[in-house]
Amino acid sequence: MYVCMYVCMYILCVCIYLYIHIKETKPCSLILNVQSVVKPSGLHLKLALKLQDFGKAMFKPMRQERHEETPENFFYFVDFQRHNAEIAAFHLDRVLDFRRVPPVTGRFINVTGEILYLTHNEELRSVFFTSPANNTCFFAKCLYVCKSEYAVCGHPDLLEGSMSAYLPGLSIAPRISIPNPWIRTYSFTGTEEWEVNPLYCDNVKKLYPYNSGNRLLNIIDMVIFDFLTGNMDRHHYEVFTKFGDDGFLLHLDNARGFGRPSHDEVSILAPLTQCCMIKRSTLFRLKLLAQSEYRLSDVMRASLSRDPLTPVLTEDHLQALDRRLGQVLRTVGKCVKKLGEPQVVITDFIKSYNCDSYNYEIVTIMR
Repeated sequence: MYVCMYVCMYILCVCIYLYIHIKETKPCSLILNVQSVVKPSGLHLKLALKLQDFGKAMFKPMRQERHEETPENFFYFVDFQRHNAEIAAFHLDRVLDFRRVPPVTGRFINVTGEILYLTHNEELRSVFFTSPANNTCFFAKCLYVCKSEYAVCGHPDLLEGSMSAYLPGLSIAPRISIPNPWIRTYSFTGTEEWEVNPLYCDNVKKLYPYNSGNRLLNIIDMVIFDFLTGNMDRHHYEVFTKFGDDGFLLHLDNARGFGRPSHDEVSILAPLTQCCMIKRSTLFRLKLLAQSEYRLSDVMRASLSRDPLTPVLTEDHLQALDRRLGQVLRTVGKCVKKLGEPQVVITDFIKSYNCDSYNYEIVTIMR
């Protein structure tokens, strides 16, 4: 990863993260619009908010209590979107030193005072109502099943949710969305090739952009991140076009993670098990977080304690992180035993890059 790209992204993350926390106690001056992201279950709603100084954020309201688990009969593509999963994923991303999740913080908003009374959008105002319990509620208008039964309600006005910083606009920071080579089938029947072909990775390695550079190693970083959170819904990933094929992946939309702490979905690790390769810096960080002095659950607990909605995760979810980390390290160990460490543990991609008239070459950045 290039120094200039890393530093710029890091500064951006820190600035926006502080910005969101500063805004945490201030009202929104204007609601731009309400967006309904409705899957086949018709249960998912998001708000696009414009803040007092014209900053933008995406608000995902609470739909599940912390202790509630995803029902075992739910398909991953109709699972709930959890606001606390977005918050926890941001903190996990920082703990792993990936820095690929845009800043997220928890927040309570007053749906009456900060949305209904401030919006000039008549369509938005029309979906507000008062429930039989005297709570202020609203629902979305959409093409699918968006009814008052799926409304989001305050208690009576306060609504808990996650606030995610918007990325810069496409005119400033153009990016593209790319299908995940290990995409899952989004139907109730059928399988994808990677699920039945143990040599699938060999085919991927022949394809652009996975046949050179860091892209495949970045995919494996992403699936390790998703396995730790339990997110099976990574159908696409995004990259900034400015950095070409060597740029890092953006880990967006993590709300379907942290659903079942009692279950480890090992199929998420298919790219790691099939390709048997991992960045040296990633493995170093994972081994560090497996040590008792820096146990992943302890570091996450400490990090999440600073969020306004703490506790963000239950203890069951925190303990699941340790268990899943052990599973990742055992998978890497099997690969090393089979192929040897030089073939499995890959030095991070090294390349000269011009940044502010200086050339930098780095292997990894570990703080």
